[in-house]
Amino acid sequence: MNKDLLAEVAEIAADAGRFAIKLWNTDFRRWEKAPGNPVCAVDLEVDGMLRYRLGELLPDAGWLSEETIDSAARLDADRIWVVDPIDGTRDYLRGRPGWAVSIALVDKGRPVLGVLDAPAREEVWVAEAGNGAFRNGERLRVAARSELAGARVPADQLSKVDHDLVMVAKPNSIALRIAMVAAGEADLLATIRWGNEWDIAAAVLLAGEAGAAVSDAFGRPLAFNTPDAQAFGVLATAPGIHAAAVERLRERAEAAVGGR
Repeated sequence: MNKDLLAEVAEIAADAGRFAIKLWNTDFRRWEKAPGNPVCAVDLEVDGMLRYRLGELLPDAGWLSEETIDSAARLDADRIWVVDPIDGTRDYLRGRPGWAVSIALVDKGRPVLGVLDAPAREEVWVAEAGNGAFRNGERLRVAARSELAGARVPADQLSKVDHDLVMVAKPNSIALRIAMVAAGEADLLATIRWGNEWDIAAAVLLAGEAGAAVSDAFGRPLAFNTPDAQAFGVLATAPGIHAAAVERLRERAEAAVGGR
């Protein structure tokens, strides 16, 4: 891939981040798309900005974003932008720093370029398939952990069955939580529910390029630009504990799928 493309996408993400942080903690419109699913006017403005700028960069690429009505036309595109204009909207609305602009370029179902711009944390995360992952220019490497007990998990609380895990600070942005695994600041990130591709596409590439094992909740490979743009869970771990994490989650994941 043209290395200039990653730099251009990072600059577009930085512009979006500057715009979002300028409006952060100001009086803007906010509402719920559905109960428990907040959105705000800044989400929509950033989405429009990104769609225009990224569309100019690669006119042939499809588009999938949390804040844009989906179109089946994207399924015919080899390359597609997968975007969450503000991942971690709850933290954005609460004045907390755990949010980021998330941009991924997916080629034939696989993320090949990813950027997270987290201006409130003064962090820029970038990854390119085959060329590693970086935060603020520093190469990332997943932690070397071989025992599930003691694994660090970004969480607000843990169930009794997970009492042997260790909670660490949890940003609202799932992309940033996955990125924590990439940076070796957490050992395990797991969700056991249906989730959207735009939440994870950029961060999954970051984690994989940093050496993490990444899958859905059952340990299966993740695919992107799928018809429903969803996957059942995401599991990003230090490679030495991935199999044990899959096994621990198995019953809960099967119960959750059965209850959909």
